[in-house]
Amino acid sequence: MPSVDSLFSAFLTILVTIDPPGLAPLFLALTRGMNREERRQVSVRATLIASAIMVLFAVAGAVILSVLGITLPAFRVAGGLLLFYIAFEMVFERRQDRKEKSADVAVSKDHIQDIAAFPLAIPLIAGPGAISATVLLSGTFQGIAAKSALVGIILVCLALTYLVFVLAERIDRFLGQTGRSILTRLLGVLLAALAVQFVADGVRALMAA
Repeated sequence: MPSVDSLFSAFLTILVTIDPPGLAPLFLALTRGMNREERRQVSVRATLIASAIMVLFAVAGAVILSVLGITLPAFRVAGGLLLFYIAFEMVFERRQDRKEKSADVAVSKDHIQDIAAFPLAIPLIAGPGAISATVLLSGTFQGIAAKSALVGIILVCLALTYLVFVLAERIDRFLGQTGRSILTRLLGVLLAALAVQFVADGVRALMAA
């Protein structure tokens, strides 16, 4: 069973890459004109779809890498660099702009049959960063107990995301633009540190091999 520090680090990594507070205003924009019950249905479906995707990568991440011929150390370096880029965007508030553009395009072009699946579940919740973090963590959480713990962490993070969607209006009013900006930057700095650790572990493993 992983240590408490490993569990907390995994929880923090996944939660930060999903970024529930940053999704709250996007969720409100995507569900504009819906009543409370319709928004609840969208939030339930979106979190369930995102959960299925992330659990798949948590359980079969190593198998997927093996089929593609990618070693775990190499993916640690690549994934760590991607997470660092996402952290950079969070610190300088570029990620939120990109997400807003993604949501706007999806709505304006009217290519959506179900916004719960796209763009909410993919790519806003289970995006490249969250999937990369999940695959990275799946390589370090070996054994049935560890994998179960990782799946549990993912489900907790997505349950928190669902809670944010349910309380989106209140959270958006409470945080305001300044609060969201401060929180996003703080989470970005934490993610940057975690990303550097992933890269360092990957480089060390590559050199040892």
